[in-house]
Amino acid sequence: MHIGCHLSFSKGYFQMAKDALSIGSNAIQYFSRNPRGGAMKAFDADDAKKMLEITTSQNFAPFLLHAPYVYNTCAADDNLRQWAINSMREDLQRQQLIPNSMYVFHPGSHVKQGVEIGIEKIAKALNEIIFDDIQTTVLLEGMSGKGSEMGRSFQELKDIIDTTKWSNKIGVCLDTCHLYSAGYDIVNNLDGVIDEFDKVIGLNKLKAIHLNDSMTPLASNKDRHECIGKGTIGLDALVRVINHPKLRNLPFYLETPNELDGYKQEIALLRSKRID
Repeated sequence: MHIGCHLSFSKGYFQMAKDALSIGSNAIQYFSRNPRGGAMKAFDADDAKKMLEITTSQNFAPFLLHAPYVYNTCAADDNLRQWAINSMREDLQRQQLIPNSMYVFHPGSHVKQGVEIGIEKIAKALNEIIFDDIQTTVLLEGMSGKGSEMGRSFQELKDIIDTTKWSNKIGVCLDTCHLYSAGYDIVNNLDGVIDEFDKVIGLNKLKAIHLNDSMTPLASNKDRHECIGKGTIGLDALVRVINHPKLRNLPFYLETPNELDGYKQEIALLRSKRID
């Protein structure tokens, strides 16, 4: 099973790989830059090479680069939207130097412009961000649906993908907390949720899962991650996710409110529940 967590990139690629190994992880997610935006850390080719040597030898899952939360590709403010587009394209150009990777982003909020305009703006942004020889798969993240947040349903994600000219280079990352908060009952009807995703989008588009418990109940439309087994989803339901025959071969990335020791415990717990 490929399972990991969100790690700090502040100390560099090599240290990030060492941190991953120290907690029993074989998958890494990290921010492209400060999660609230800002300049990118200078690229260190030797540091990246050392990381790749470790992760290749240990058969790591694809690196998952997470865009900062502040990017809004459907913002009403044209300056904010263009800044997000420019920054995301810069992120992806940098990621060309890291093979075997994916890039996930929150679709954004339409801010009272309406869902249709939100879909159109996100699709247009993706048309500008993605380029012909891109080596990184771009992933839309399914969201919990708070406020005017886009990507709260499988249909919205499908509509964004279908509206771009790069649908063959785009996939989806599902977050268990977001799914449950958006009203998809993965506790009592996991098979039904998976079948609905397959019918609307297609399981071939599902590339990664953020594995998180939730602080809030079903259909709360709130994005409040909880540690594994301590929330409203619960350990049993999350164990069914990692063992489901249609999901088990995907990489799982923890985003629970933890430091390294906490992640180590969660990874060990989930590995102990894996059915081979």
